[in-house]
Amino acid sequence: MFKGLKRLLIGRPLKNEVADEEKYSVFGGLPILASDALSSVAYATEEILLVLTPAIGLLAFPYLNYISIAIISLVLILAISYSQTIKSYPNGGGAYIVAKENIGVIAGVAAGAALSLDYILTVSVSISSGVAQIVSVFSDLAPYKVPLCVVIVLLLMVGNLRGLRESAKLFSFPAYAFMFAMFSMIICGIAKIKSGYTPVSHPIDTGTQAVSMFLLLKAFSNGCAALTGIEAVSNAVPNFKSPSTKNARKVMVILGFLIVCFFGGTSLLANLYHVVPITEIHHEKTVLVGIAEQVFTGNLKFMFYFLLAATFTILALAANTAFSGFPLLISIMAKEGYAPRQLSMRGDRLSYSNGIIVLSSLSILLIVVFKAEVSALIGLYSIGVFISFTLSQSGMFLKWVRNRNKNWMFKAFINGLGALVTFVAVIVIAIVKFDQKAWVVVIVIPILIFGMLKVKKHYTAVSKQLRIPTEELTQIDINASLYTNRVIVPIESVNKASIRALRYARTISENVVAFNVSIDEETGNKVKERFALIKTDIPLIVKYSPFRKVVEPLLKFIESTEYDYQKGDMVTVILPEFSVKSAWQELLHNQTRLFIQNELMKHKHIVVSTMPLQLKDDDYVMKSPKYKI
Repeated sequence: MFKGLKRLLIGRPLKNEVADEEKYSVFGGLPILASDALSSVAYATEEILLVLTPAIGLLAFPYLNYISIAIISLVLILAISYSQTIKSYPNGGGAYIVAKENIGVIAGVAAGAALSLDYILTVSVSISSGVAQIVSVFSDLAPYKVPLCVVIVLLLMVGNLRGLRESAKLFSFPAYAFMFAMFSMIICGIAKIKSGYTPVSHPIDTGTQAVSMFLLLKAFSNGCAALTGIEAVSNAVPNFKSPSTKNARKVMVILGFLIVCFFGGTSLLANLYHVVPITEIHHEKTVLVGIAEQVFTGNLKFMFYFLLAATFTILALAANTAFSGFPLLISIMAKEGYAPRQLSMRGDRLSYSNGIIVLSSLSILLIVVFKAEVSALIGLYSIGVFISFTLSQSGMFLKWVRNRNKNWMFKAFINGLGALVTFVAVIVIAIVKFDQKAWVVVIVIPILIFGMLKVKKHYTAVSKQLRIPTEELTQIDINASLYTNRVIVPIESVNKASIRALRYARTISENVVAFNVSIDEETGNKVKERFALIKTDIPLIVKYSPFRKVVEPLLKFIESTEYDYQKGDMVTVILPEFSVKSAWQELLHNQTRLFIQNELMKHKHIVVSTMPLQLKDDDYVMKSPKYKI
């Protein structure tokens, strides 16, 4: 039943060979990777006015212009900077890879942790904001905000589990519809004012505070939400079709242009129409809705509802940027050992399905805890992404200074300026948003860094214990022990656990076969080369599994004429396994053995045996000179 439902929702498995067909074109990648940054215009201007108008009344609008210009300048700096990052690091990973290679491991892990947290918050904030746009028009839906947000997260999860190409097809039209609606509103809004239209006056309190630097910095920090998502393209370069670097840079340029147009245009219209956010309990109205109500009147009224629908959709799809960026980022970190290895594995549809599920689960948890309140979540939002901005820009600056290649001074200036400005923004955001739970992020990021380094330490310790140096392979003689039974030993690689299992197999049978299932030919060839160094007459059978299945190729081999299985024979399958010291460490390793064991035990002619290898404590291994890589 579960498999049937899975196939219905996600689709049939895809072969590894079609991976290139699943990648983005410029047209398909723009709406997926730009949705977060573009959608921020729906609330960035509003977040600035929420700080300024209660404090200084009508004076908020001229200061809105100054703050918007500052943020637009920062957008342009970051767009140019990340375009350089894309060219220099075509394998993706963005801030994590840049910081790790140019500053150090701690900086890289910090960037990865901050960006991962930002992606989780992107989903929570974007979807909560999208539902808030709808609730501001249809107030009867207010009690159902949280359930609506949860349903949207689940729908996005299913859409992304279907694969990159499927998600691009599903989510491209709404994003382009939003672009069309925004351009229409900005052009019509300016034209309407030029034609002599007098905006409807809104009651605005005169304000009681003086214009202080702290007030302006607080408004600036709120408006920096417009910058979130701009780094997503550099993280996902491998998801583009060839030439991936060229296509990613095109998307980066277009994205920068669109952010400037939409954010700048929204701030300009808010100023021209003197629209402010309404936050009354029973009558909420966002700035975007307030502008659209005045711009799209008469025969253009249908455009108001079109913009409303497009805005809601793009805010939901903004989360889709995170669904593209987070799984790829965390898979790169997982491959390098800083996150559970399960997060580096592709699912049936060649997407990083485990990463998608983790992202969805954590985002739903935040939505429920904070009751889908954008104002409660926004305080947590910007600081993580600006930390990653700062580390990425600093890393690129150091790269140019060290390499000193062509035009290095100009490149270093751009990245150095980006690092300086974003660092100042981090400090400002941390200070002014401290009372909005920004301190939570300041605490969570170090905890994440510590956890990631702990995971890396564990994987390094495991590798040290399992690894057999190449020069020692020629000294291993599997024939030292002879068996009298028919045995198959599935091996993932040639290591101490698999060697121990093969030796044990010789004690119970003379008919032993080593069996390997490889998801690609390169991995299979590597196993063959290392196995050939061992002194043994045990044959190694390598089967290529294009659908990444493990049990099915083994069962098919047992029943095949190649294995010469005779009816009535008993086949013993010995599963190599290593056991770690702590329960939490078990979560970091695939539990493939349990799955294989459960499947094989359904067949009465197959005996399943586990050959354990107990590993030592991580701290002991790291200190002991006995274990060397």
